Amino acid sequence: MTTPTVAIGALGGTIASTSSATDGSEIVPTLTAESLVAAVPGLDAVATVRAETLARLPSPSLDEPTIMRTLLWAQAAVDAGAAGAVVTQGTDTLEESAYLLDLFWDRPAPLVVTGAMRSAGAVGADGPANLLTAVRCALAPVSRDRGVLVAFGDEIHQARWVAKTDSMSPSAFRSPAFGPVGRCAESLVEYAAPPARVPPLRLSRGQETGDPRVPLVATYLGDAGYLLDAIRPEDVDGVVVAGFGAGHVSAGTAEAVGRLARQVPVVFASRTGSGPTGRAMYGYPGSEVDLLARGAVGAGWLPPVKARLLLWALALRGPVPRADVATAFAERGRL
Repeated sequence: MTTPTVAIGALGGTIASTSSATDGSEIVPTLTAESLVAAVPGLDAVATVRAETLARLPSPSLDEPTIMRTLLWAQAAVDAGAAGAVVTQGTDTLEESAYLLDLFWDRPAPLVVTGAMRSAGAVGADGPANLLTAVRCALAPVSRDRGVLVAFGDEIHQARWVAKTDSMSPSAFRSPAFGPVGRCAESLVEYAAPPARVPPLRLSRGQETGDPRVPLVATYLGDAGYLLDAIRPEDVDGVVVAGFGAGHVSAGTAEAVGRLARQVPVVFASRTGSGPTGRAMYGYPGSEVDLLARGAVGAGWLPPVKARLLLWALALRGPVPRADVATAFAERGRL
């Protein structure tokens, strides 16, 4: 019996890590994509696999250009006939990689990202099970037109909402605001709602190779804005501020936001982990009303790291007027 084809691209991470120590400590990424595939019993009965090692990096060493190259690889794979594509990587930056891919993924075929919290040689390694779930998700017709998905622990999450919420637990991935969109149970992939996504961003040829500078600055008790004032506008393409509560900052930081927003796009997001930025509730200096009046843009439901990626993606096309930033965040930061 002929099985559908799935492309698997490996970037490294815990799922590909092994240890040379007798106690299994100090793991590093060593396994190839072919090795990951070979470790999944019965995978050949589910799919014809095209495996490729794209990188063998620890998650913190991934960057936007690497993920954009991964996007091109996945697009080429489905254009060549794969029913879907799977990317394996480390978990520390998985939520960011998945969202960046989702911003530009323009094929109806599924692109699924997965990884592992336990290394390949650990007792109870979760990599093989997660990879099998990801493949099943990528091949399921009901996964089409859903953009980029994250498969972890038999749950399926939208890249837009998923976050790593625990540093060690095998069930580290959650969608804090709304929960998973689907499940894989007894090999059957099911979703709670029909597909619904924001159209992907478009790039002109060559723009995908850019690398804008968009720093993320988190506020804190006693912050007076000196970190923002230390940023030279000519050195950045935009700035994201992770604020208290619904995106609030101190009065001093608000003044720094205003100075910076006159020269480059500034977006404020909530550092809470769930919930949107405010629009009209508070009116004190540093509130959402004040920041909007100073020229900053609210991130809506997007958390700081994803707000930063959206601003980075917009900046790939060159300088972005505040009105265009506001429009993009109004569209992609809503429910």
